[in-house]
Amino acid sequence: MNAIISASELASDLAGGNPPVLLDVRWQLGGPRQRPAYEEAHIPSAVFVDLDAELAGPAGAAGRHPLPDAERFGAAMRAAGVSGDRAVVVYDGGQGWAAARAWWLLRWAGHPSVRVLDGGLAAWRGALESGDVRPPAEGTFRPVPDSVPRLDADGAAALARSGLLLDARAAERYRGDVEPIDRVGGHIPGAVSAPTTENVCDDGRFRTAGELAARFTALGASDAPEVGVYCGSGVSGAHEVLALAVAGIPAALYVGSWSEWSADASRPVAKGPDPQ
Repeated sequence: MNAIISASELASDLAGGNPPVLLDVRWQLGGPRQRPAYEEAHIPSAVFVDLDAELAGPAGAAGRHPLPDAERFGAAMRAAGVSGDRAVVVYDGGQGWAAARAWWLLRWAGHPSVRVLDGGLAAWRGALESGDVRPPAEGTFRPVPDSVPRLDADGAAALARSGLLLDARAAERYRGDVEPIDRVGGHIPGAVSAPTTENVCDDGRFRTAGELAARFTALGASDAPEVGVYCGSGVSGAHEVLALAVAGIPAALYVGSWSEWSADASRPVAKGPDPQ
């Protein structure tokens, strides 16, 4: 199944006899919570999911957005109406990072059919509704953790040497020129800079599968036995894993990402434009 869905395809599916569960995962890094924006206007039938509260555990040594407790995540998804035998579509305000985080988590937890609305809410041309949506019935989804590969800090360090580890952050953060959030700037030694912003067009939609495949091939994905991704805290990195999936390239996510790596003073830090 394609990992993304167009707005026109979503409209058709929602009008069909077995519509997908629709999740609104709008989120802003360091910004206000997005539930008020959701309640003001959202795609009809969409249920709001809070990234910080429901798609991540408490911030700490494991990073700013560590994995949530599997049982708590499962309960949140059931409350949103998610079942294992019904397709799910997730969207956000257009950047795609938060929706990709929800997509990756549901796949990590074993859901067989999850797609991201390409271009997010900005791509939607249909009617909107206001207020809060409550599912007519609780879902039945039960997580099966680690249904897709993921990396911890040691695994990311090893993959940077044995395969291809992509850094999805902005190039200036990779180089260590600036670091607005975490303890120190730079990157994991051996990681290759691959800003996730370059995976999309100006309107926020993904580049074609062929264009993405060419981009990742140029970065070394076709020659690597394994591919991994990290970012600042496991959100934009999920978007890069999604882009790789569109290109037909499986990849593991280092969930703790730079926020976990850089918090441990014993971990080495590389600076500058080169991987080493």
